[in-house]
Amino acid sequence: MSDRGRREGRPSRILLVEDEPDILNLLRYHFLERGFSTQTAADGAQALELLRREPPDLVILDLMLPDMNGLSLCKRIRHDPEHWGIPVLMLTALGQEEDRITGFEIGADDYVVKPFSPRELLLRVESLLSRTYGRTAEAAGNAVYELGGMRVELEAYRVLIHGEDVGVTTTEFLLLQDLLRANGRVLSREQLLEQVWGYEFAGYDRTVDTHLHRLRHKLGPYAACIQTVRGIGYRFNPRMDSHGEL
Repeated sequence: MSDRGRREGRPSRILLVEDEPDILNLLRYHFLERGFSTQTAADGAQALELLRREPPDLVILDLMLPDMNGLSLCKRIRHDPEHWGIPVLMLTALGQEEDRITGFEIGADDYVVKPFSPRELLLRVESLLSRTYGRTAEAAGNAVYELGGMRVELEAYRVLIHGEDVGVTTTEFLLLQDLLRANGRVLSREQLLEQVWGYEFAGYDRTVDTHLHRLRHKLGPYAACIQTVRGIGYRFNPRMDSHGEL
């Protein structure tokens, strides 16, 4: 997973992937004014080259690109061990609920619909950066959680199943971390939204469900430890026998 400490001592670097020059210039202006460093790409190929040469701290991604669908680009980020921990915010005119859910299913951490408020976008980006890079110190007191063949490395934001890094995203990791910290207590969707996203996510109850579905898929045999409490939310309940099996 990408190094969560790389932002120390320098401005956060944002990769802006957008093929409309006016929107790209607007984004760049607001982020530079706020003290961010920016990289810009007008298509998927340019974005992939920038990711390879100088990985950013966060990607803002339009879905309608001239050379590839933004969803395809997000998939490539999420399947690359060098980049799968980089947070991705989708910025698109596709605003139906199913569009949002599809974005989250692919691995986006947040989703903003055009036309957008630059102020709201900056707040979303700052919240996403904070939750991605700001919790390592909190985890230092209990750096590793182990359950049978599952190992959760809280400082590295990494989950290993039988020694293999399963490539969780930042959002998936933080959901798992909060469920572990709850010590078997049920957390509602609203609590998880507030704790992980850091702001009100009105109407996005399915957001939690979608991210936890992805997380369960990656946990394989340990997926059963994340239990759905119908009508309320979720809890983490380790159910292991004496041989370390579910």
